[in-house]
Amino acid sequence: MELDQLERETSTQETDLKEQTKPYLTALIGWSLPAIEAAARLNRPFVVVGPPDFESYAEKHDIAFVGWDFHKLNEGSDLLYKKLKALGAELAVPLYEECVEWAGALNARFREEPRIFNRSLLLRDKGMMKRKAQIAGIKVGVFEEARSIEDVKWFLKRVNEALLKIDGDVYDPIHVKPLDKAGSVGHLAINTEEDVEKLQDQDFPLLMESHLDGQEFSCEAFVHKGKVRFLNITEYIRLGYSNFVPASPSLEEKRPLIEKAVQQLVDAFEIEYGVIHPEYFITPDGTLHFGEVAARVPGGHIFDLIEKAYGFSAYEAQILCSDPNTTDEELELFFPSPTDFDGYAGCLMVHPNTDYVEELNIPEELEEHPFFEKHDLFTPPQGKVAERIGFGNHYGTIFFHGEDSEEMRRLLQLYEEYNFYR
Repeated sequence: MELDQLERETSTQETDLKEQTKPYLTALIGWSLPAIEAAARLNRPFVVVGPPDFESYAEKHDIAFVGWDFHKLNEGSDLLYKKLKALGAELAVPLYEECVEWAGALNARFREEPRIFNRSLLLRDKGMMKRKAQIAGIKVGVFEEARSIEDVKWFLKRVNEALLKIDGDVYDPIHVKPLDKAGSVGHLAINTEEDVEKLQDQDFPLLMESHLDGQEFSCEAFVHKGKVRFLNITEYIRLGYSNFVPASPSLEEKRPLIEKAVQQLVDAFEIEYGVIHPEYFITPDGTLHFGEVAARVPGGHIFDLIEKAYGFSAYEAQILCSDPNTTDEELELFFPSPTDFDGYAGCLMVHPNTDYVEELNIPEELEEHPFFEKHDLFTPPQGKVAERIGFGNHYGTIFFHGEDSEEMRRLLQLYEEYNFYR
C-alpha cells in the first residue's frame, strides 16, 4: 500500500471516529432558564439557541450558546443548521411560538424527514391549522381568512344570517386573530360593524371564526412516537387571567372523551414527538369543539402548576418526549398516573385595572388564606400602565395550592375583581 493512500485512509478513519464521538446535543430553541435547568438535571449535553442579547449571560454561566435572530429569514438561515450540526446537535426543542418552525426545519434536517418542517407550519398558521383539523373530521367553528375590513364585515353578516338573525337582533360575535401570533395576541371579539372599523391595515391578514359556546380549557399532551404519554387538563377560570391544574371533577370526568380527541388531533397532524397545547370548548352535553393548538411551552404558568400538582418537571418531560431515543421504560418511570396528584395548583395573573398606579395593595385575608402560596407582584414606579398586549405583560402572578377545586375557583374569581394596584 502506498504511503499517501495509507495516510488518506487513516485520515478518513479519524474523521469517521470524530463524527461518531461527537456529543448528542439537544438544542433548546429560545431562551428559558427553567428549560436550561431541566436539561442540566437530565445530564443531557445541550446548546441554547437564543437572541444575541443573552450571549453575555450564557458565557458568564458557562452555557453553550448560539446567538440567532429568529425574525430574520434569508439565504443565510441554513447557517444555523450547519453550526449546530458541527457541534453535534441531533435534536431541536422549541420553547416559544416564534421558534416552532425553526425547530421543525432543524429536526427535518437532523432526521432527514422533510415533512417534519411541514408539520411545524401547521402549528403556526392558524388558517392552515383549522383546515387540516376540518379535513380530519375534527369539529371546528366556521372560519375564513380576511385581507380587508370588507372581508370581516361580510363574514360577520353571513355568520349571523346563518344564525337566522333579523333586523333589530343583537349579532352573535365573531372572533378575529392574527394568523401566526402566540395565544391571544391580537385576538378581538367583533360584535358590530363599528367594531370592524377599528381594525387597522397592519392587522391583516387575519383569521375570522364564529363564536364557540361552552367551557374553554386547554390540554398539555406529552407525545412520544405518536402516542400521548401524559395528558394534563388545565381548567380556565378566565382565559389569560386565571387557571388551575388539574381540572375540577366535573371536567375531569370527561377525560376519556378528551383523551380520544387529543389523540385524534395528534394522529391528524402526524405529531410524533414533543409537547402540544391544544385548546377546546366543551358544552354541557359533552360536545367538543377544537379551538387551536400550539407546540411549545404554554403560557399561564401551566408548566409550573403541573410540577406543583403532579411532582414532575414539565420542562424535563418536554425534552424527554422530544427525543426519539428516549425509551418507553424511561417515560413509564417518569410520568405519574393522571389521578395521582397533590391538590390543585392555580394562579392569577394580575394586570392593573387603572391607567396610572401609585401603590401595590395586597389584602391580609388573601395572604392568610390557607390556599395562598406566594406572589411576585411588585410595586411599580408611579406612572402610566403599559397597554396589555393579548394576555401578556401582566404585572405579577399570585399562586395558590389547596385540596378543594371549588374553593380554588372561588378564590380566583374573587381576586380577579380586586384592585391590587391603585
